[in-house]
Amino acid sequence: MEMTMFELTGLGGLLLFALDIWALVSIINSPASTGTKVIWSLVVIFLPLIGFIAWLFAGPRSARA
Repeated sequence: MEMTMFELTGLGGLLLFALDIWALVSIINSPASTGTKVIWSLVVIFLPLIGFIAWLFAGPRSARA
């Protein structure tokens, strides 16, 4: 069987899903403006892996952080 593109399935997909949920909760709980929250949320939802990595380095943090 040949894989022609990168796939996240099984445990990897479940891990990415959990990390994206964590990122979304952190975005929602952040003190950032509503517009910023919407943009970051859309990036994480529509580009799960790239969006999570971008959020990890540049995204808004929760109010507790």
